[in-house]
Amino acid sequence: MLASGWLLGCAEAPTERPESMVNLKTVQSGPHIQAEELDGAIQRQPRSASLYARRAAFRLEAGQVEAALKDIEQAVELDESPGEFYFTKARALRAQGRIKSALAATNEAARRGFASPELNLLVGEMHLATRRYQDALDQLDRALQQEPDLAAALFYKGVAYVGLQDTVQALDYLRASLARDPRQPETLHQLAFLLNAFRQPAQAAQYAAKGLKLAPTYGPLWYDYGRQFELQNQPDSAARIYARTVQLDTTFYRADYRLGLAAYKGHRYAQAIPHLQRALRRAPRLENARQMLAESFESLARWAEAADQYRLLVQENPGNRHWTYKAWKVGNRSRGVIVNETPRPAPVEAIEPLQAQQPGL
Repeated sequence: MLASGWLLGCAEAPTERPESMVNLKTVQSGPHIQAEELDGAIQRQPRSASLYARRAAFRLEAGQVEAALKDIEQAVELDESPGEFYFTKARALRAQGRIKSALAATNEAARRGFASPELNLLVGEMHLATRRYQDALDQLDRALQQEPDLAAALFYKGVAYVGLQDTVQALDYLRASLARDPRQPETLHQLAFLLNAFRQPAQAAQYAAKGLKLAPTYGPLWYDYGRQFELQNQPDSAARIYARTVQLDTTFYRADYRLGLAAYKGHRYAQAIPHLQRALRRAPRLENARQMLAESFESLARWAEAADQYRLLVQENPGNRHWTYKAWKVGNRSRGVIVNETPRPAPVEAIEPLQAQQPGL
């Protein structure tokens, strides 16, 4: 653990020790070569379902998802009895994002007698992806009954409890996962992110620093490290780290959002715009981001672009009178029509003249 005093005073990333890194190309070539070595065997035995299934598994590990799915479907066509074939099919379908079909394949695998912690883990992860948190927990508990120290199941349980807004349980399971597999950057990121979210930046910084030693180019961990600076009122250090995050991972919209927010608050509207635009491309409903973008365009007299953003705000917030008015006003301005906003004086009601009464009447 790094001392909190050191973290408070440091404006840059933690010192990185050189790691002996494995060549990823070599790792990926292993299953790829193993798949190719099966080509000849399949040519000699084209009716062997097990050969197709083995090649499918190797191709899946090599990232050749479509080819893997084609192979496993061929295996099932030749022999539909092994449940393991359906498990491999489910993994391939999940890799394609076809969760409904993947779940059907896992059900078929279980029906045909295939049982393993990995099957329950896969089903639990898919329930988690679709935000069915209790269903996910049920499956992950089954996996842990079979393998109590399964780090991935403990990790997913932690994420499920994040979704259920049970912070104490989430932290417990994420820490349990980390204890069993301490070299997982994603687990360290989840812990740091969660602790930052609950305003415990000193602890978050320690997890982020550990993660960056393992994965020096992992954008989410850089974001976590920057966020703890922001929470500890060191905005300049936070901005430098957020900029590094964006360089490393252009898809991590939270860093762009934070940079855009800081620029907007500082009335640096030209700087805010590109960050807010990138953030909104990834998260179109990001809270207040479109409002800040519209107002930044308006402040720079970029009327047409501001009007486009105000119209989107109207679509996202139907019935909102403020955004409807802004869209009308700025839309007119983009066409050269200046709306007079000078308040009109309140109308004066006419007073009937007094009638003089004659004495004695």
